[in-house]
Amino acid sequence: MLIGNAGKDPEVRYLEGNAKVATIRLATSERYRDKDGNVRETTEWHTVVTWRAMADFVEKYVRKGSQLYVEGRLRSRTWNDRTGNPRYSTEIHADNLQLLGRPEPQQKPDNGARDAQAPGNKPETDIDIDDDLPF
Repeated sequence: MLIGNAGKDPEVRYLEGNAKVATIRLATSERYRDKDGNVRETTEWHTVVTWRAMADFVEKYVRKGSQLYVEGRLRSRTWNDRTGNPRYSTEIHADNLQLLGRPEPQQKPDNGARDAQAPGNKPETDIDIDDDLPF
């Protein structure tokens, strides 16, 4: 389980069979006082991998700076780079991901459309408010 902030917008790619994968760089920070009483902060960076429907969610809603709660499993990989040197990577394959914090402000329409929340404007709805309700 981790709580942190996205370091940049997610990277989305498609694998064979059109499976969507979204990768997020997540920063987690810890603050503490050292022996001299000075406040210190350390930041760790994690790679979070999401698949299919969760990748759709991440692509649509997660942006740089988004605060996230992530539950998942650690996966380690080993490979050789182009020069033959061994490389190692540990990723978190997310089982659950939730947006935390305040929602980002919505963009106002530029087309001159009336604001549905402005005084005197009646919001559009399919429900007849004047209808007699049984309760």
